[in-house]
Amino acid sequence: MAFLMKSMLSNQVKNLGLGGGGEESKEESTPSDPAAAAGMTREEYEEYQKQMVEEKMERDAAFAQKKAERACLRVHLREKYRLPKSELDENQIQMAGDDVDLPEDLQKMVAEDQVEEEDKDSILGQLQNIQNMDMDAIKEKAQATFTEMKQAAEQKCCVM
Repeated sequence: MAFLMKSMLSNQVKNLGLGGGGEESKEESTPSDPAAAAGMTREEYEEYQKQMVEEKMERDAAFAQKKAERACLRVHLREKYRLPKSELDENQIQMAGDDVDLPEDLQKMVAEDQVEEEDKDSILGQLQNIQNMDMDAIKEKAQATFTEMKQAAEQKCCVM
């Protein structure tokens, strides 16, 4: 029943000129030549298409370079934190031609991290960490450990 109503109504709408009848005339009025549709001559249109292709290639190359730089950063981070390597990152670096370096700002960040880690590993870095420690908590922990050891020794040894 619904199908019958729908087909009857759609036929009436088409007859009024509000519906699908106009689609056929639109297809006939569009020109078959894309250059004419764009309002250019054939040579201008071909030149325009060449420029579009060149710009797309440049954008794709820049995008691939950025992806390779990000992959390079991930590889450095994986090495730093001893995480497993990723085949995807290595493939992206190889696709970019293996001439990929980290961007300057990221190189500065990596260098700063390395300097900070070296400072922490040095004797002066350890001395600074000692200043930040809570000596009272350390004393209490040492005394508790000493007391536990003393009690364990007294239980095992009859002389004490």
